[in-house]
Amino acid sequence: MLPDAQTVAAEAAAHLIARIAGNQTRPAICLTGGSGPKALYALLGNSGYRSRIAWDRVHWFIGDERFVSADDPRNNMAAAREIFLDRCAPPDNIHPIPTDARDPDAAARLYERDLQAFYGARRLDAGRPLFDLVLMGLGPDGHTASLFPGDTALTETERWVIGVDHAHVEPFVPRVTLTLPALACSREMLFLVSGEAKRDILSKVMAGADLPGTRARSNGVTTWLTDAAAAGRTA
Repeated sequence: MLPDAQTVAAEAAAHLIARIAGNQTRPAICLTGGSGPKALYALLGNSGYRSRIAWDRVHWFIGDERFVSADDPRNNMAAAREIFLDRCAPPDNIHPIPTDARDPDAAARLYERDLQAFYGARRLDAGRPLFDLVLMGLGPDGHTASLFPGDTALTETERWVIGVDHAHVEPFVPRVTLTLPALACSREMLFLVSGEAKRDILSKVMAGADLPGTRARSNGVTTWLTDAAAAGRTA
């Protein structure tokens, strides 16, 4: 447990930088959307952190996307690009989900091909991580990425990416999301959870409730960074 959201962001940045440094060839980071990671993204774009990242080597993916145009303010990758990626990363190293496809499932299949081309295989190998770090959030209903409670997407074992026709929370637009096996194929999965509004759902996940946030686990290390408000404790 950490004192506040800004400390969560700083600790997350330290994890991310360490994972990049640990891969001297072609590190892959899977970002997350929503408001939770914005403080982290702001740090990564600041000079003190920016100088510690080998931007020419790192490839940036996204765990889920709202099926809206790339210039829509609700677009997850667009937010990350605006905050830090477009100023720091080579354009060819940024891998957005193609929301200009005809529908979410078509976008999912295109993104799956992008991931497979990067990985160099059509099947995931638990012993060979796809991602060095996967960032994750936790929604008020226990969803993570765009994997919602009760959805059949939670039982998908073959596909790496799928379309989601109906979101359970705002914004109520279709989504595209990586599946649990694809997210699990990582050296580290890092959950960022802060704020009093997350207290109830975090306690349910920590108690083992059958929720997407409970099911999501890395084949490597799974780390939870939470602040005092979310944990319901005094820092």
